[in-house]
Amino acid sequence: MRLNTITKILSLFLIICVSFSINAAEIWVSTKGNDKNLGTKDNPLATVHMAMRKARELRRLKDPSIKDGIRIIVMNGTYYLNEPLFVRPEDSGTPESPTIIEADANAKPIISGGIEIKNWKKTSVLNGKKGTFWVADAPQKAGSIINYRQLWVNGKKAVRAKSTAGNAMDRILSWDHQSQTCWIPFKDKSIKFEPGMEMFIVQWWSIANLRIKNIEVQKDSARLSFEEPESRIQSEHPWPAPWISKNNGNSAFYLNNGISMLNEPGEWFLDKKNAKIYYIPRQGEEINSAKVTVPVLENLVEVKGTIDSPVSHFRFKGISFQYSNWLRPSEQGHVPLQSGLYLLDAYKLKQPGTPNQASLENQAWVGRPRATVEVNYANNIQFESCRFEHLASTGLDLNKGTNHNTVKGNLFKDIGGSAINVGIFSEEAFEAHLPLIIKDEREMCSDEVIADNLITNATNEDWGTLGISAGFVRNITIEHNEISDVSYSGMAMGWGWTHTPNVMQNNKILGNKIHHYAKHLHDVAGIYTLSAQPNSRIEENYIDKVYNSPYAHDPFLWLYLYTDEGSEGFTIKNNWIAEKKILKNHNGPKGNIWEHNDPYVSTKIKEAAGIRAPYKDLEKEVVIDEKWGLQEMPKPYAIELIGNDFDIEKIKSTLVGFRIVGQELYQWKNHLVIYGKMNQPERTKRKLAGAFPSLEIKIYDDLVYDFQNFERCKDSKPASDWENVVLTANLPADEKGQKEYVEYHKTQFEKWPEVAKGFCNADFQQLQVFKKDRQLILVISIPKGENLDKLNPKTTENNPRVDEWNALMKKYQSGIEGAKPDETWIFLNKVETK
Repeated sequence: MRLNTITKILSLFLIICVSFSINAAEIWVSTKGNDKNLGTKDNPLATVHMAMRKARELRRLKDPSIKDGIRIIVMNGTYYLNEPLFVRPEDSGTPESPTIIEADANAKPIISGGIEIKNWKKTSVLNGKKGTFWVADAPQKAGSIINYRQLWVNGKKAVRAKSTAGNAMDRILSWDHQSQTCWIPFKDKSIKFEPGMEMFIVQWWSIANLRIKNIEVQKDSARLSFEEPESRIQSEHPWPAPWISKNNGNSAFYLNNGISMLNEPGEWFLDKKNAKIYYIPRQGEEINSAKVTVPVLENLVEVKGTIDSPVSHFRFKGISFQYSNWLRPSEQGHVPLQSGLYLLDAYKLKQPGTPNQASLENQAWVGRPRATVEVNYANNIQFESCRFEHLASTGLDLNKGTNHNTVKGNLFKDIGGSAINVGIFSEEAFEAHLPLIIKDEREMCSDEVIADNLITNATNEDWGTLGISAGFVRNITIEHNEISDVSYSGMAMGWGWTHTPNVMQNNKILGNKIHHYAKHLHDVAGIYTLSAQPNSRIEENYIDKVYNSPYAHDPFLWLYLYTDEGSEGFTIKNNWIAEKKILKNHNGPKGNIWEHNDPYVSTKIKEAAGIRAPYKDLEKEVVIDEKWGLQEMPKPYAIELIGNDFDIEKIKSTLVGFRIVGQELYQWKNHLVIYGKMNQPERTKRKLAGAFPSLEIKIYDDLVYDFQNFERCKDSKPASDWENVVLTANLPADEKGQKEYVEYHKTQFEKWPEVAKGFCNADFQQLQVFKKDRQLILVISIPKGENLDKLNPKTTENNPRVDEWNALMKKYQSGIEGAKPDETWIFLNKVETK
């Protein structure tokens, strides 16, 4: 038979195997299908693997049916994988003829990397303990127990047996870096050491999973040693490390993965020695009718081309990716540097400084966690209306050599690590603080669009990961996503901690809605950046609602916007944030433009942020932990120090840890006033009193009058930056006069509305009066660059009632001790920062 005759017959066979629409070839897949079927709707295949093979053959043979593309249509049901789906360069489509794996109409097909545990039996005694336990045979593969770190019951994640109840954690006693050991409180003697036991510890902006080598008990304490390589890395690397703090408490921790700790509903334990799995049901759970799932595969989909033959024009639509595993912490421990990038090696330099950064004191080389869906060397790939759920580590990872890909309208929910990682961070052989400079542009991650996705209940295993984490990226657009219920920052962009020019530029974070973040860790922000990124923009985002983190190393270090080390080249404007709680790191404020980032930004920006049509139905999936408390918003206070010879620099250094919003110092003779928005002013006062025992310290926490321009002035457009004028005076010594003064101010907006009108006319941004005993602190905020002498006369223009008010108030006011006889209000001079 002639070769071209064989080709014609094979082509005809493939046409028969596929049904057609007007626009594209169709290959159908069903859980009731068979891979020997034709692949039509009536005779579907059983696996997506086989459908991809058939599609590949159609492209290889240049079949005319694929002119407008190939649609692999997946019917309802769960498709359990034995191996990942591998999308090769040969699977590539074209702009006119893409390949699409999509859900059938009204179907919600699931591609699962898990396995179900069945045939549970009830027992009332386990390991000498009485209770209600359920036991099942642990699943095996090739004669070995399948290992995993997660278990879900009816889609709700269970808790690996641990030493503390609920959300509680203990605190370490000390850490010995020389011996690489840790002392912990150990009062519960029912906890017994067993191989496989781990320590989960919070350290600054990350956590660590450490495999325990031995537990040496001494009375009510215990000394832990750890397995290698994490033992050395944990004790040698300087940042982030376990902390010891008298003020805020030591690093929090718990022990887990031991049968002796299995004692609470919702907990489980895998007994690999006896090939059993144990579970204590939550209230209302019927285990024999429940769907109990454990993850097996670490990776469900791999889209992988090469630098010369990338994968292109391949799409996923309406597909759910569920139940992925991640075993590295069980095999080598997990000690991250930042954003979940785990340390392969790290140590502190005896003599700080590298050619790139003169003051750098640490060296670090990192690895990248596995992801459920991994994409390398691919372009024009699209994920639309997909679901990423019940995943152990990263959800979707666009890593190296990816460009012009789109991630839109997807749900990322119940994710152990970051929902989305994008861009190169550091190659394993590449020191993490170096700027990325590449020779071949095809290695870059560029021109990606991540839009209109919902990310919720993510980062719930590795608390130091993020909703969206972008490394060295270029021309990326992250817009109109919603992020909620995450343990650390909402999103981060940049890597390298350096001003040095690198590949990053023209990046955009626009119109996102970020709320209910910082659940467990601090040194945190809604949006966080690193390193130089010229012509990049962070605009019109809405950031609000910060969780109260009970074990944070720094309870005040939570922020809305944070340009960290090396960050420059950004325009940051028109972001709605509940307070100007931002941080421009001293190593990173250069070349950035900040405009209108505050609660006075147009409500239209706030309302427009987040997911847009046609994906707004995703909003009903938002997770908010209502039982978890929120951070108390900082409130305006004045703290007065009275004494002689103020050590201004020491005062400032004492205040650093309290993160006072808009902190400014003002002085007149022996009076120094600290003004700003604070949390826990009493704690601030105690710290100052300890540092300066000879000073008298007073807190002005009685805000008797509060004029705000945006509340009181019609068509108000508050200035982007303010300057404060601070004055002080006394009220009469008699309580009657003081009460009259306060009552006038309480009713002024109703009974003397002309006064507020005068303040509006003068463009006062705010005017606040604080009272302590008989002394007043007055703060007048005016637009930066303006002058009070110029603005103040405008309060009385065509407004005689203001003159009446001023005359009336004058009866109640007198100068403080030390003022001249004709002085009433004393102006304090601003103490300039060096």
